[in-house]
Amino acid sequence: MTITIAIHGGAGTMRASEMTPEMAEARHEGLRRALRAGWAVLAAVGSALDAVTEAVCALEDDPLFNAGHGAVLTDAGTIEMDAAIMSGADRRAGAVAGICGPRNPVRAARAVMETTPHLLMIGDGALSVARDAGLPFEPAVYFETPSRRAALERELARRASGAPDTRSDADRHGTVGAVARDASGHLAAATSTGGMTGKRSGRVGDTPIIGAGTFADDATCAVSCTGTGEVFIRFAAATEIAARLRYKGVALEPAAGDVIAELAAHGGDGGLIALGESGEPVLPFNSSGMYRGYIGADRILRTAIHREAFRVAKP
Repeated sequence: MTITIAIHGGAGTMRASEMTPEMAEARHEGLRRALRAGWAVLAAVGSALDAVTEAVCALEDDPLFNAGHGAVLTDAGTIEMDAAIMSGADRRAGAVAGICGPRNPVRAARAVMETTPHLLMIGDGALSVARDAGLPFEPAVYFETPSRRAALERELARRASGAPDTRSDADRHGTVGAVARDASGHLAAATSTGGMTGKRSGRVGDTPIIGAGTFADDATCAVSCTGTGEVFIRFAAATEIAARLRYKGVALEPAAGDVIAELAAHGGDGGLIALGESGEPVLPFNSSGMYRGYIGADRILRTAIHREAFRVAKP
């Protein structure tokens, strides 16, 4: 069984015209760090669940991506993060929503899965689970970056002026995620996000909704989504792909690509990464770009941002 990992840093990319070579390289390097973190687990015959956890943690620790350190701010100037993780071997899953405190929200989601009888927890209850699990916490100031504060101020000023919405994908949304297949053939998926810049406090998107933004099942596929969360929820994007594999016998690549195209017709811009029980991962998107990368059967590390060719590197 070929071990594989794919990641995304969100369909919320900067416009290509605004991204300098130095800015692009910084994001490619962030993707490479996350891929290497997950690959190290798989190469040591670790589990897909551990691999996606480590990959997403690396992205949460990177302030260039909208999760953990670097998450966007709500309209109230607060940070409210969501995360989910799912094991394809047994469909165990855990998720958290609207939290700020645990350094790595994906670990809080995993704590919900592994230490409680529940699946989705929010607010103070989720924080209590994270504390009981001994997870590292950080003050709110740790998560906020100057660029995210500036983005919120621009958006609030725009709303106050009544000007049209000209935000880039980077300000509209952004998420990080990973899918992996381990040496035993098991799949796993994990997703984490700060949401949308200026979102209404209390809003929850597709990331922590199992079957919408995150899903894994060894019999079909593992999926992590990024984009307009409300649309991804309405169309149960992740499980829609799995259903087409299970009931229609469609291959993963056309199933994932068709779902992304159909979401676009309903205002759902974004993308996803998906991995099946065999073969290479698929990474379709309908937005201007999607931070993404993978290591497949040839053991070559590939990363890309917009619609350019993948950059390659050693694992």
